[in-house]
Amino acid sequence: MSTKAIYEATGKKLLNKYLDSTAAECRCVDVDADTNWNELIDKNRWLENERLVVKPDQLIKRRGKLGLIRGNVSLQGAKDFIAETLGKEISIGHTTGKLKHFIIEPYLEHNKADEMYICIYSNRDGEIILFHHEGGIDVGDVDSKALKYTIVIDDAFNVNKMEETLLKNIPAVRRSHLSAFITKLFQVYMELQFTYLEINPLVVTTNTVYILDLASRLDQTAEYLCASKWGQIVFPPPFGRDAFPEEAYIAELDAKSGASLKLTVLNPKGRVWTMVAGGGASVIYSDTICDMGFASELANYGEYSGAPSEQQTYEYAKTILSLIFKEKNPDGKILIIGGGIANFTNVAATFKGIVKALREHREHLVEHKISIFVRRAGPNYQEGLRVMREVGATLGVPVHVFGAETHMTAIVGMALGKRPIAPPEQAELTTANFLLPTSGSKSEVQAVSNNGSSPTTKVNDDERKYNLGRPLFSNTTKAIVWGMQTKAVQGMLDFDHVCRRTQPSVVAMIYPFTGDHKQKFYWGHDEILLPCYKNMADCMKRHPEADVLINFASLRSAYESTMETLKYPQIRSIAIVAEGIPEQLTRRMIRLANTKDVSLIGPATVGGLKAGCFKIGHTGGMLDNILMSKLYRPGSIAYVSRSGGMSNELNNIICRNSDGVYEGIAIGGDRYPGTTFTDHIYRYEDDPEAKLIVLLGEVGGIEEYHICEAIKSKRITKPLIAWCIGTCASMFTSEVQFGHAGSHADNDRETAVAKNKALREAGAYVPNSFDELGDLIHMVFENLVQSGQITPKPDVLPPSVPMDYDWARELGLIRKPASFMTSIVDDRGQELLYAGMPITDVIKEDVGIGGVLSLLWFRKRLPKYATEFLEMTLMVTADHGPAVSGAHNTIVCARAGKDLVSCLASGLLTIGDRFGGALDNAAKQFSEAFDAGLHPADFVNKMRKEGKLLMGIGHRVKSLNNPDMRVVLLKQFAKQHFPATPLLDYALEVEKITVSKKPNLILNVDGCIGVVMVDLLRHCGCFTLEEATEFIENGALNGLFVLGRSIGFIGHFLDQKRLRQGLYRHPWDDISYILPEAM
Repeated sequence: MSTKAIYEATGKKLLNKYLDSTAAECRCVDVDADTNWNELIDKNRWLENERLVVKPDQLIKRRGKLGLIRGNVSLQGAKDFIAETLGKEISIGHTTGKLKHFIIEPYLEHNKADEMYICIYSNRDGEIILFHHEGGIDVGDVDSKALKYTIVIDDAFNVNKMEETLLKNIPAVRRSHLSAFITKLFQVYMELQFTYLEINPLVVTTNTVYILDLASRLDQTAEYLCASKWGQIVFPPPFGRDAFPEEAYIAELDAKSGASLKLTVLNPKGRVWTMVAGGGASVIYSDTICDMGFASELANYGEYSGAPSEQQTYEYAKTILSLIFKEKNPDGKILIIGGGIANFTNVAATFKGIVKALREHREHLVEHKISIFVRRAGPNYQEGLRVMREVGATLGVPVHVFGAETHMTAIVGMALGKRPIAPPEQAELTTANFLLPTSGSKSEVQAVSNNGSSPTTKVNDDERKYNLGRPLFSNTTKAIVWGMQTKAVQGMLDFDHVCRRTQPSVVAMIYPFTGDHKQKFYWGHDEILLPCYKNMADCMKRHPEADVLINFASLRSAYESTMETLKYPQIRSIAIVAEGIPEQLTRRMIRLANTKDVSLIGPATVGGLKAGCFKIGHTGGMLDNILMSKLYRPGSIAYVSRSGGMSNELNNIICRNSDGVYEGIAIGGDRYPGTTFTDHIYRYEDDPEAKLIVLLGEVGGIEEYHICEAIKSKRITKPLIAWCIGTCASMFTSEVQFGHAGSHADNDRETAVAKNKALREAGAYVPNSFDELGDLIHMVFENLVQSGQITPKPDVLPPSVPMDYDWARELGLIRKPASFMTSIVDDRGQELLYAGMPITDVIKEDVGIGGVLSLLWFRKRLPKYATEFLEMTLMVTADHGPAVSGAHNTIVCARAGKDLVSCLASGLLTIGDRFGGALDNAAKQFSEAFDAGLHPADFVNKMRKEGKLLMGIGHRVKSLNNPDMRVVLLKQFAKQHFPATPLLDYALEVEKITVSKKPNLILNVDGCIGVVMVDLLRHCGCFTLEEATEFIENGALNGLFVLGRSIGFIGHFLDQKRLRQGLYRHPWDDISYILPEAM
C-alpha cells in the first residue's frame, strides 16, 4: 500500500507539531464510544470555556453539505450531538455506514470573506498547490477556479514565484503571513511525506491563519523514514466499512513478512469468498465475480504473494476460514482459491499451508456447505494441485482443481453456476521433462543448428536494422545483478541457454556485504563462475559491455543503489524489483533517469522479457513455464502490464491463442512506475516485429487516456487489445485499496470502467471481461493471419537444460541417501522443534534446562522429577575449585591471553578416567554386578582380585565422618522422588564394605550420579532396559559432568579476565629437576 488517508485529528496534530508559529494552534480532541468525558475535559479545559464545533471524523467528504457539522455549540451541545448520532447509520451515495468517531474543536467566529481554499497534491512530476481566495462548503469546482503553482520534484520552492502565482488576489495586509504559512506548509508536506493535503476553509485574518477542515493522506511506505516524526499513526478504514480484527491480524502478519498478505472484509455475510495469489490476479477475480452479478455476495478482497511460507499461508487461510464460519447461509458458500501462473512462488509449499487449514476445519466445511474451486500454476504447481485433489477427496465437500490448462477466471463461472464444471484438461507435462524438450509436435518443429543462424538471431538482426532507436533488449544484452539473488541469476542463464544464446546474459553481480569473489552457476550442462563485486565502481569498470542493471535491493536501499547506478552512462536500462519505495524517492529516480535517457522498469515489478533473447530475474517463471509458453523463441505479440504475476498469465494466454510473445514488460504496481504504458507501446509501434499489442491496464491513474489519444492521432496504428482490471471497484459500497499501490481511483475518470469505455471508443479492441481476453486475442490474431499482416512464427526445438538437483528433489523426481541424519531437532519449518516439541511450547511450558536435556539427549519428555534431577546434577558438578586439573588448565590458558573457547577446550580435554570421567564407568560396574546378582562383598572381592579400582568409590578429602553434602542431597532427592532406587541401594551396601576398610572410601559424587542415573533411566517408565543400557554405553552420563563442569570452567575464565591476571609461570621451587649426570 502507498497513499493512505488519516483522521482529520491526526493530520491537525501533525501540523500543530511542525507548522511552528505560521498558523494558529489546531486544538482538537477525538471522541468515540469508549471516551471517558471526565478525563477528556480534565486534560482539555478549553472544552468547558469555549464555543465548539463537532463533526464526524471518518474520511467523509462534504460533511457541511450533508448536515454532519454542528457549530457554535457548548460542550453540552457537542455531547448531545454525539449522543444523537453515535452509532447512527447514514447513507452517502451508495455507501452506508455508522458514525463512530468524532472530532471536537473550538468554534472560530469569522467573516465569510476570510475563508479560502488550499490543496497540495503530488503527481508523477512533482507537487501542485491549488489556491483560491474563496473557500468553504460552496467553493464549487476548485480545479477550474483555483490558481496553480507547480514545483517539479527536487526543484527549490520559489517563494516569490509562489506569491506571484497564487496570492495575486490577496490583500497586502494578509499576504505576508499567508505566504509564510504556505511556504512552511509545503515544507511540512514534503518532510512528512504527505501525498495529499486539502484545507477548506482556510481562514486568513489580518493577524494569522486558521485551519478549519482538513483532509490528508500519507505515503505509508515512508513509515521507516518518518516513524519518529509521525508518532503512532492509525490509518482508519474508509467510511462504510468496519475494521475487523482479522484484517488487523493479517496486516500484522504482512508487516512481519517479506511476502505480501492483504485482507479486506467487504461483506461478512457474503456467500463468495476468495483466497487469491497475486495483486493483479486478486483484482481480476473480484472483477469477474462482480461482472457475473455477484457483487453483493462478494465477501472479501485480499491476496497473498511474494512466496509466503507454508506457515504464513496456513495462518492466512485459517483466518479467512474463521470469517466464513461466522454465519451460515442456507445455500452454502463458495471458496475460490485462485491465482495466475507464479513467477517464483513454490505453489506446492503455499498450498500445503492452505491444505493444513482445510483439514483442521473439515467438519465446519461440511456444516457450512462450502464448495471449493481451485486454479493455480507456476513452480511445482503439479504437486500443489495433486495435494489439493487428495485433500479434496477427504473433506466431504466438493473440491474442483484446475491448472494452467484452464483459463484463470474460468473457475469463477463454474463456481457461480454460469458455466458447467468442466473436467480438468490434460496439462502439458513439462516440469519433469527439462531434458526432453517436447514443446511442439514433430510436425511443427524445425531443426535448428548451433551455428548461430537460428530464426531468433535473424529476428533480432532485423529488429536492429529497422528500429529507429536502440531496442530495450536483444540476444546480446549483458546485465549486472545487484543483490545475492542466485536463483534469479540461474533462471536467467537457463533462459539464455534454451534461447540458444552464445554467451550468458549476466556478466557480474554486486553485493556490498561481502568481499569480491566468484559465484558458481550452470551454463547448460557446464559449470561457470561469475564475478561478484563489493563495489559498484569496480564492477562497472571491468564490465563496460553491460548496459542493464537488475536491482534486487530491498525497499530501504533500492533508492541509493539505483541513484548510484545512474552515475554510469553505460547503463541504459534499470529494473527495480523492490515494492514499497517511498513515492518521493521513486519520483527522484524517475527524474534523474529521464535526464540521462535511462529506461526504468519498476519499482514493484518482476521485470520483463524479450522472447528468445533476454529476461529479467524471475520473469516468466521457471523453465517448465518458459517451455510451455514457448518463450524461448519470439512470437508476434508484445504486451505491457502493471502486474508482474499477471505478465506470466499473459504469456500463457497469448501462447495458447497465437504464435506467442514477442516482448512483455511489467511496469510495476506502484503509483509512479519508472516507464509508462505509453513508453513501451510506442516502442512496440515502432518495432516491425511486434505485430499486435496487448495492454493490461488497471484502475487508478490516467495513463490509459494517453493511449486513447495516441490511437486517435494515429501515433499508434497497430492493432491494440486492451483491458483495464478493477471494474469491480465501482460496484463496492465502500472504498477498497487493491494490492497495487497505484490501484486507486481518485475520480470517476480513473475507474477501470471509464477507461475501458474510452479505449473502446478510441478504436482499441476491448473484451467484455478478462474472461474473454484470450478469445479476443485469438480472433484478432487469426484475422491478421488471414489478411496476411502476420505470418505465424515457426516453432523451434529448444536445447535440453538439466534440472537443478535441489528442484528435482523438491519435485520428488530423485532421491539419494542423506549425508547426515538427525532425530532430535528440526529447524526447517516456521518454528524450531526440539524432538518434535515447538520452541514456543518449550518456553511456555517452562520445561527448564532439564527438560531441554531430556528432549535433545534422550528424545523424550521425561517426568518433572527426572528433569529436576538433571538440573541438580549440573548444579553440583558445576565446579570443584581452582585446584582440580580442568579448572587449573582453564586458568593457565586464560592467563596466556587465549579466548573463551580455547580456554574451555583446554579444561575439557583433561576430563577422563582420572578426572571427572567416572560417571559412565561407575554406572557400568555397579549395574553389571547388580544385574549379575553378585553380593556386594563378592563384587568388592572380584574387583580386588582383578586389580581394578571401584569407580565412584573414594574421595581425597571427604569421609564417612565428613560426608560430601553433594552426595547427601542427591541421595535424598532420589529416595524421595524416584519410583525405585535398587542400584543406589546396592551401591550404598558396597559403600558399607569399603568404608569399613578405610573411612574415605565413600560413594563419591561421580558414583552417586552414575548409579542414580541408571535407576532413573530404568524406572522412569520412558525407556526399555536395552535403551537405558545404550545411553550409558554411549557416554550420556559423562556428558552431564562435561556440561555441568563447563559452567565452572567458563566462570574461572571470566574470573581471571576480571582480575586481569598476567601470564602464569610455574615457580621453580615447585619443580623437582632430576637430570642425568653430565656426560
